[in-house]
Amino acid sequence: MILTNRFCSAAFLLLITGLTGCASIGPRFLAWDRYDYTNAIADSWRNQMLLNMVKIRYADAPVFLDVNSVISQYSLDSIINLNSSWSSPKEGFGGGNIFGIGGVGRYFDRPTITYSPMSGEMFAQRLMNPIPPPSLLTMIQTGFPIDLVFRLCIHATNGTYNRYGGGARARPADPEFYPLLERMRKVQIAGIMGMQIKKIDKEEASLELFFREKVDPAMEADVLATRKVLGLDPLAREFKVIYGSFSTSNKEIAILTRSVLEIIADLASYIEVPDVHVAEKRVNPTLTDPPVAGTPPVPLICIHSSQERPSDAFVAIPYQSYWF
Repeated sequence: MILTNRFCSAAFLLLITGLTGCASIGPRFLAWDRYDYTNAIADSWRNQMLLNMVKIRYADAPVFLDVNSVISQYSLDSIINLNSSWSSPKEGFGGGNIFGIGGVGRYFDRPTITYSPMSGEMFAQRLMNPIPPPSLLTMIQTGFPIDLVFRLCIHATNGTYNRYGGGARARPADPEFYPLLERMRKVQIAGIMGMQIKKIDKEEASLELFFREKVDPAMEADVLATRKVLGLDPLAREFKVIYGSFSTSNKEIAILTRSVLEIIADLASYIEVPDVHVAEKRVNPTLTDPPVAGTPPVPLICIHSSQERPSDAFVAIPYQSYWF
């Protein structure tokens, strides 16, 4: 009987030890935590971006906070105590067996998230510097729609100005701007327009835009109209791309790009602010674009406002007693 009890105790001890050794939390938690943290950071960025857009719309100072690192630490401690004693059943020896089990388990989850405000030189470099024209043309070359890129990211090209809704500089687009983008989009889809980088020396290079020589007759009118609006040489095949509002010759394309902060300010101008805030002079009225060919241009973004929190919005934030 004593041997049987000892064997059962040893088997139970081995079983507990095996279960404890299999209880690894790291690999099992990796997929869950990575998914949860990814969604949390994405939701936080959406909320922060919308809040800053609304603040810019109300001439308030934007604040951007970067998530520098996310460190999640787990700790699982387990202690198991087993004790047993057997006594002889003979008289005078206090017969009887004693068997005891004791255990302690502790679990700790210590997530550490570090933030840093974007300010000073970092703020200037990331948000206030204009986007280089080669970066925009690279996006277009990789397939981004040229009309969307130009509406978002440029002020003007060869003296033809885009709409801008940012504060005191608000202005509608030139009448030729939207038709120009429509033609350029057709040219892009047809694969007629391309770009190339030519090295001048070891440290300097020039970006050139070119049109294919053989053009489908149906597209020739759009190519010629594009050249005419931009003031380009109708016979030239290659054009040098520079940064600026106006070109100095008919073989240059000047692109005045925006900074990220200007892009945000322009998108903020589409926000439909409450009429009561406009009446109270808290904010300027929403800029409306004049129709082109009888149809108003499609807004780049739709941001509504209401006193009640919306139930099905992609993202919503509270500001000055209203939800946006």
